[in-house]
Amino acid sequence: MEEADYALLAQFRHTLRQFLVFSEDKAASFGLTPQQHQALLAIRAAPEGGATIGYVAERLILKPHSASGLVDRLETQGWLTRAPSAQDRRQAMLLLTDKARVALEGLSATHREEIRRLRPMLSDLLERLG
Repeated sequence: MEEADYALLAQFRHTLRQFLVFSEDKAASFGLTPQQHQALLAIRAAPEGGATIGYVAERLILKPHSASGLVDRLETQGWLTRAPSAQDRRQAMLLLTDKARVALEGLSATHREEIRRLRPMLSDLLERLG
């Protein structure tokens, strides 16, 4: 590793952190924590019949009991509901409410714009780190 490599890595991490701060601020503007936003996004993106607590735990890299608590809070706040799984009655399917769908639509549009804004910087950094 040379000095320039450390500078590139530092810049790359700084750019990622800029995106995370942007994301945290946008989620907060909808009354969501970053983890809640990520959970709603994972549920929205889950394959048909795949949005379970286990799936949320996997996608957010959480222990199942932590994912369960997160889902409980989202349900209490009106972001999702649970329905029994048609395949396995022991599992509950997680369903987004209209409130969550509207929030995700707004959040996803602004995030996509920010990713497009950062893309040239990240592409350049990745090319130089390659």
